[in-house]
Amino acid sequence: MAATVRKASSGLMASLNGRFHRTALALYMAVVVAHWAEHLVQAYQIWALGWPRPEARGVLGMPFPWLVSSEWLHYGYAIVMLVGLFLLLPGFTGRSRAWWTVALALQFWHHIEHGLLLVQAHSTFRLPGSAEPTSLLQLIVPRVELHLFYNSVVFLPMLIAMYLHLRPNAAERAAATCSCVHRAGAPAWRQPVAATD
Repeated sequence: MAATVRKASSGLMASLNGRFHRTALALYMAVVVAHWAEHLVQAYQIWALGWPRPEARGVLGMPFPWLVSSEWLHYGYAIVMLVGLFLLLPGFTGRSRAWWTVALALQFWHHIEHGLLLVQAHSTFRLPGSAEPTSLLQLIVPRVELHLFYNSVVFLPMLIAMYLHLRPNAAERAAATCSCVHRAGAPAWRQPVAATD
């Protein structure tokens, strides 16, 4: 996959995918990991602690039970994920861009599923054979397991993309518009800090 050299531009997108790319990725990943942890805790509550599914609400769902049942919240998070993947895409080149795009495509489908749940939660529409809001794949996979799967298949290509982004080949490094990796090759976070007097 050939990387092309891009000319520098100005504006929010240029800054987000240029000098602030590493910071934006770190903040975005903090949100992603926190959400991922919620799903893992919920799975632990069900499978390790033996809690009934309605009582397994993750960390935030315990003090705020409405969070688990709020389709607006779930759809909003799906949109935040989708927008974040889209906004940060221009900062990636070559192989890392391909993997980030895979995550974007998978999250787009995940967002469609949450959109379907949102429509059903606020209308009388139901999928055939369903008494409650149900996504398409939820017809064959229970919701907790399905969302663990969705979050895994979106998260994994994101991790691969970030790994490759911090370890670019020569063509990808030349095409990079961000400061995540110094031109000398080492990731910015690995560069020695100069001593000050």
